[in-house]
This record gives sequence, C-alpha cells and structure tokens, in this order.
Amino acid sequence: MGIRGRGHESLMFYGEYEHTVDEKNRLTLPARFRHALASGVVLARGIERNIDVFPSESWHDNVGRIAELDSLTREAREMKRYVFAGAAVAELDRQGRVLVPPHLGEHAGLGKEVVVAGVHDHIEIWDRAEWAAHLSAIEGSAGDVAERLADKRG
Repeated sequence: MGIRGRGHESLMFYGEYEHTVDEKNRLTLPARFRHALASGVVLARGIERNIDVFPSESWHDNVGRIAELDSLTREAREMKRYVFAGAAVAELDRQGRVLVPPHLGEHAGLGKEVVVAGVHDHIEIWDRAEWAAHLSAIEGSAGDVAERLADKRG
C-alpha cells in the first residue's frame, strides 16, 4: 500500500510509480495517494530537480522551518523566494489528475515519462530519466549517509 495513517499528521507516502504527463500538462496521480490528496495539494520546486507535492492540510507544517527563517539574512530570503514564489495550489480532478504548472515542469525538466515517488510526508515528481540518474548516484553512497546520520543521532 502507498499510504498509511488516518489523520494528515500520520500520513506516510511511499513507493514509486511510473506515469505520464499528457499534452495538457496533467498528471494522473497514483490511485493509492488520491484519498489523502482529495482536499487539494500544493506543488512546489523541489531542492533537487523535481516537484514536491504536499497535501494542502500539511503544507504549512512541512514548510514551517523555511517560514521561520530570519528574513534579514540573504540566504533566508533566497530560500523563501525559491520555495514560496514557485508554489501552486491545485485540486485533483475526478480522474485523479493534477495540472502541473509550466514553470514547475521546467524546473524539474519533466518530459512525458515521469516517476511519482512517495517520500514519507510528501510526494515527488521526477522526470523518469532524471530519477534513474538520481538513484544511480545515491545507491553507492547510501550506506555512508546512513552511518553519518546515525552518528548525528547518537
């Protein structure tokens, strides 16, 4: 199953699904995710070359750390512009499709073939070739990253 939990606080998205973007820039989201996204979504530029998709109810919780950054610093202003200026609110249609705004599709380099990946508290949309390259790049270092994160925790 691609989602767990009942309230938006406990939603967990996982899995990767191959989909296509149609000629009108609409993407059909995986059926497993649709119920959790029925009240709308916020699409935003991902840090990597992807699009982040958040359930509307949890958007503010998820970007809270960015919103709290001190706007007197250049880095904070730039990060806020990057995330908030590019964000778009959208609704799923009856077929579970969402319109991908052109500026976000360009940011992610989306072609027709995409991957929709569940990433814990949100979904990411990647161009299929970019997703494959991203996975290939991180596969060799996943163990090292896990060790560094474990060291920070302990």
